Amino acid sequence: MLKTISSILVSAAIAGPVLAADVSVEMLNKHPETKERNVFIPAVVEIQPGDAVTWLSVDKGHNVQFVRGAVPDGVEKFSSKLNQDVSYTFETPGVYVYKCTPHYGLGMVGIVVVGNDPDNIEAAKSKRYPGKAGKRLKQMFEELG
Repeated sequence: MLKTISSILVSAAIAGPVLAADVSVEMLNKHPETKERNVFIPAVVEIQPGDAVTWLSVDKGHNVQFVRGAVPDGVEKFSSKLNQDVSYTFETPGVYVYKCTPHYGLGMVGIVVVGNDPDNIEAAKSKRYPGKAGKRLKQMFEELG
């Protein structure tokens, strides 16, 4: 069963953003197909307000933290502990850029888009991100259009 879910998530990551009510995102040391290191799969998720994302600590050493200045105005800080599964219910529409704190500069980032008209997308796109995170986020934003 877990292998089937993992296969679905990998396929979705390759095919593009996931559209669903509640989504699971894996925190991995290495992408099973592309072999990229330190990744969230899927990296881009599109949901509606009230939907939840659960990050699964498949590989140890990872967490989830919203990137300051890359979430909608008024959203409070969110950060999980290392090595733990965590869920977050998204109520405020907009773009949320998140990172794995220890692997941020190595490019371990992801995006959650909540709602159909994210008004903070330009602010999130124009923010400066360190190292490989900036390159990966640029690709993700291009995929979003």
